[in-house]
Amino acid sequence: MYFKTTLVFALTLIQDLLLTLGEDFGYDGVIGPTHWGDRYRECRGKHQSPININVLRVKQVTLPDIVFVGFDDSIDDIHVSNNGHTVLIEVENEPHPRVRGGPLDGDYIFSQMHFHWGDNDTFGSEDKINHRSFPMELHMVFFKEEYRNMKEAVLHHDGLSVLAFFYELDRHQHPAYDEITEALMNVTEPKSSVAMQHPFSFLHILPYDLRRYFTYRGSLTTPPCSEVVIWLDFEQPIRLAHEQIEAFRELKSAHGKITHNFRPIQPIGDRTVFYNVDSNYYSYNELDSDEDTKRSHKRGKHNASHISLPSSFISIFSIIFIVHDYL
Repeated sequence: MYFKTTLVFALTLIQDLLLTLGEDFGYDGVIGPTHWGDRYRECRGKHQSPININVLRVKQVTLPDIVFVGFDDSIDDIHVSNNGHTVLIEVENEPHPRVRGGPLDGDYIFSQMHFHWGDNDTFGSEDKINHRSFPMELHMVFFKEEYRNMKEAVLHHDGLSVLAFFYELDRHQHPAYDEITEALMNVTEPKSSVAMQHPFSFLHILPYDLRRYFTYRGSLTTPPCSEVVIWLDFEQPIRLAHEQIEAFRELKSAHGKITHNFRPIQPIGDRTVFYNVDSNYYSYNELDSDEDTKRSHKRGKHNASHISLPSSFISIFSIIFIVHDYL
């Protein structure tokens, strides 16, 4: 009993010291995910993220078209910063890009985007598909317009939406990520920041196919783990070269390199994951996929700032292809 009491006291002292240093959470040891609930009660909630998405248990739905506003605009005031946990990309000038449609009721305004990665290319994403982990994941965070800002939005059950994108390896570098990886070299130290030198377009860094996605209700994946997020996990990954993903692992926290910053999978509980797909999915083939990949690297040819993407029913053939893709 004495030893246990002493150990608890020592751990408390370590936690207090880390909090004094500004590290209120981390991904290892006494400030790692298993201890987040000690300080942030909602991290032990029943509707937490990330989750594993079992494609055989999702519910197929037909959702309204997604409208991406300002995703193809050239934004010239972009800041990249290292907050000690990840790299943040934020937009300074107005108006911010926004998204509506799909499972969203109203407009959601862009707040920031950040990344999660692992020690190596075999894992690093937060959500998983059929227990498959991807080497990195992008989270684009939006708050509901009627709540005016992030601080107010997190107080409401539908306050936030996160568009999540997986990454997988490619033999070739993705040219739209060159400036991001260059910026990373200037923010390796925690609390450092740099402005991008050239205009930046969201659409250029995303996959070509934005029609197929999974959606569910969940939480922030970092403390305070607020259960206020409508998640949209897009099915088609973004393809990056190993060197481009490796650049993220050079970022540092107060305790050394951030080699990994993903939260472990949480129980899905009583939640339902919905799967939205366009009606042409069953006719896609490998040639189409190759063309999609090529076109995704040539986004500069798009001019429209309002992009509406169709969605429709899923056929039995789609199920066959989906299962095949993930086996």
